[in-house]
Amino acid sequence: MKKVYSMLFAAAISGAVFTSCSETEEFRNPNMPSTADLQLIENAGFSTNSAWLNDDGVSFLIEGDIYMTREDLRNAKMNVVSEQYSTNNLVATGGSRNITIYAPVGGRNGYSAGMIAGLDEAISRYNAENLEITFSRVSSSSAADITMTRLKKGDERRGILGSAGFPTASGDPYNNIMMSGILESSYGLGTNGIATIIGHEMGHCIGMRHTDFFDRSISCGGGASNEGDGGVGANHIPGTSTGADLSGAGSWMLACTDGGNRPFTNGDKTALDYLY
Repeated sequence: MKKVYSMLFAAAISGAVFTSCSETEEFRNPNMPSTADLQLIENAGFSTNSAWLNDDGVSFLIEGDIYMTREDLRNAKMNVVSEQYSTNNLVATGGSRNITIYAPVGGRNGYSAGMIAGLDEAISRYNAENLEITFSRVSSSSAADITMTRLKKGDERRGILGSAGFPTASGDPYNNIMMSGILESSYGLGTNGIATIIGHEMGHCIGMRHTDFFDRSISCGGGASNEGDGGVGANHIPGTSTGADLSGAGSWMLACTDGGNRPFTNGDKTALDYLY
């Protein structure tokens, strides 16, 4: 099963249109948030208990003392960090395992120096965690556990950033990452943004599911969408959050990205340390 990472810019979030469900009750407290508003509050990581719609019709009193507008709640979705999940299959380490990655440089189907710098930064981020797995970049595809190859031009043009799969039943990492080659030219991303996206696909290769797999709208916007088990498992990783919160720039394993830098959060580090 392959997972696709897609781009969602903040401008698209702020311009999203949310419609409320129709009400069937004969009488409704005008200060009671609508079903859609309650979902918006929940998606942003807050309790809906005692949530109150202020008289201005656009702002809420949440959890007794938090004042937020609908726009605040929509924008907050880009910063949600959820619990971490893994697939049933993980990489067998035997106590220590180095995973090699090859990416072609230059030419029609190769990558720019900026993309390679992003790959090297992603590798450095994992290696800095002192896990039982490490990564290194090699110069030959024949020596690689994972090969990074260009997405099809059509996929690049329609906004797909990358795709990868999950570990095999025999304990090997997924062997291919397909990456866009236009992250610099079309999206203007620098080393850290590119590293975040490549690191995300590396995460899938070693068994990480999206942190918001149960509701992609948390990072992607739009209506609620559950990826489900997908036949590969979605196992909660002990020690990580059991609910969404609003900390930092968000996990590197959120389903959609705004193109920003997402170094490992404390929850991300806990998940990686538990698995490896």
